[in-house]
Amino acid sequence: MRRFEGSHVLVGFDGSPASERALRWAAEEARLRRMPLTVCHAWHWQYPVPPSGPSALETARKMGQHILDKGVLTAREACPQTQVRGRLAAGPAPAVLVNQSENASLALIGSHGRNGGATFVAGSSAVQLPAYAHCPVMVVRNAADRSRPVVVGVDGSAASEAALAFGLEEAALRGQSLRAVYGCWEPDAIASAEMGMIADPDELRLMAATRLERTMSPWREKYPYVDVEISLVMRTPRHTLLEAAAGAGLLVLGGRGLGGVAGLRLGAVSSAMLQHAPCSVAIVRPRT
Repeated sequence: MRRFEGSHVLVGFDGSPASERALRWAAEEARLRRMPLTVCHAWHWQYPVPPSGPSALETARKMGQHILDKGVLTAREACPQTQVRGRLAAGPAPAVLVNQSENASLALIGSHGRNGGATFVAGSSAVQLPAYAHCPVMVVRNAADRSRPVVVGVDGSAASEAALAFGLEEAALRGQSLRAVYGCWEPDAIASAEMGMIADPDELRLMAATRLERTMSPWREKYPYVDVEISLVMRTPRHTLLEAAAGAGLLVLGGRGLGGVAGLRLGAVSSAMLQHAPCSVAIVRPRT
């Protein structure tokens, strides 16, 4: 059933409560996918003053190893039947995790690391990893509630097709339903030849419904055992997805939809959901 390539599940761990939530979610993902779990900790000299010598660097490395050992032990206790291995790497966490994601089926990270904060910092792993990873990325905001449905944002784009594939796989693994949501009132996502339809809401709804049905039909046939609900909402994708995320266990999005700007790694809607969605968010981009 696995569609996404890769030999293991990867999780970034820095010892913070947020990363421990991601670690426990990752252990469950690895168990469900019957894959090994790799717990990765990135260590580097974090202080503005250069290290006084090799001994100072070695002390920093040992502190990193201690954090990693704690993460590996926590993961093994959470899922005793899953193979867990630790990986200690030198360098900034975003760069390390992007590099380590190359052979992963899925990468997970907490929504905020040791620095905490209510908003994402531009260079943080929660921003950089979804944009540059070689595999789907889950940014874990809270503990997994597997009684809630998986919500996928769809718009007929190639990116949303990848999100649907991942979301359906995730729903099947969890034994949960999937809700495909299309917020279709987005002028930037409508072809110029169709702009006249904006003045006629009924025509716009019909056009969007046709696109949505064309998108969903083959996936329903491929996953007949997943309960799929379709929601077409005459609001912007951002408002529609935020509302849907309130009742979701996981929100799944493509990197960029139909209204995305060429050259950007993540679209405005995906970036906004990473920042503001009340649930955990998965970003699925084509494997590079």
